[in-house]
Amino acid sequence: GINAEYGERGKDGMVGLTIGGGAPYCPCLYVVQVFENTPAWKEGTLQAGDELMAVNGRSLKGMTKVQAAKFIQRIDGDVTFTYGKLTTDTNHFKEAKGLDMVMKKVKHKCIERMSSGTADKLGLTRAVLCNDDLAKKLEEFERNAKFYKEMIVRSHFLLLDFNATCGVYKGMGDLFSQIAVREKCAANEAFTIFADAHRGYHRVGSEFQKKAAPIMNKLGTYLHKAVPDMRLTIKKYADAKFEYLAYCLKIKEMDDEEYTFNSLDDPLPRVEEGNYEYRVVLRCRAQARAYFLQLRSDVRVKLQLLNSKHVQDLTEQLEKWTKVLLQYYEESAAISEKANVFPIDIDLSTVVDAQ
Repeated sequence: GINAEYGERGKDGMVGLTIGGGAPYCPCLYVVQVFENTPAWKEGTLQAGDELMAVNGRSLKGMTKVQAAKFIQRIDGDVTFTYGKLTTDTNHFKEAKGLDMVMKKVKHKCIERMSSGTADKLGLTRAVLCNDDLAKKLEEFERNAKFYKEMIVRSHFLLLDFNATCGVYKGMGDLFSQIAVREKCAANEAFTIFADAHRGYHRVGSEFQKKAAPIMNKLGTYLHKAVPDMRLTIKKYADAKFEYLAYCLKIKEMDDEEYTFNSLDDPLPRVEEGNYEYRVVLRCRAQARAYFLQLRSDVRVKLQLLNSKHVQDLTEQLEKWTKVLLQYYEESAAISEKANVFPIDIDLSTVVDAQ
């Protein structure tokens, strides 16, 4: 066997692992779970599914899991485990991740979409899912994404309207210019000013569109790049979470099956043979949990960074948007003030003679 030595314990005197198997039904004792931030977890040698053979040189053979746990707790000083690594090939892990696990993942996905009342009535538990404090942060992320989408869509239509309005201004400027050519005296001057004014509206409107386009592109970067990338990360996180929960459900089912047979004093063949299948599932659950926690941490960090970027970029781009829009209105107002040519003196007799 391999030795794993622990020179320190937790505050409660525990090494940081739970034990399964043992007498009277299972010929071996094995690690069920290694808890985070404990001596066993920090040492990193023992893993779920490994067989515990001896402690400080004393064999554990023939002990129940309770006897073994008490024996370990009574030891003063260093604790050295002699253990056998769980050896398995890829096929065993594939079998542990078969159709049954896929269906369990689907079940948990369905449970997550249910209300607590509905789940309770169906006898399903949403405890792990309801305690997921990332849910609210993910909902906030989706609200931000929806806000960005609506803002960009509305701004896009605003720019389209601006473009159409600028086209009207240009057309009216050309029209007033043609009228001015045919008129005389004061009317000619007035229509010329009107033509220049509308061409000025077209000019400042076009400048506004040129300045607004980069702002919209910047906001679009968040919506079309950052949001899809974050959603892909969330999808991976959700898949890892459901896989971990599926293994938890699988272990519970296997535990219930074992307890039922033990209560009838008719142990399961797999238990009598060392509970190898169960230990493989334990290892798979431990690996799924580690991957789930890693992705969970990644999602937290990514959400925090994205939220900071969202606040910073949104403030910056809205300030720019307000600035260019204000500049457009100020320039348009200045053009309108210069175009105030009323009243216009027209000699009606001249108009009558012309008719």
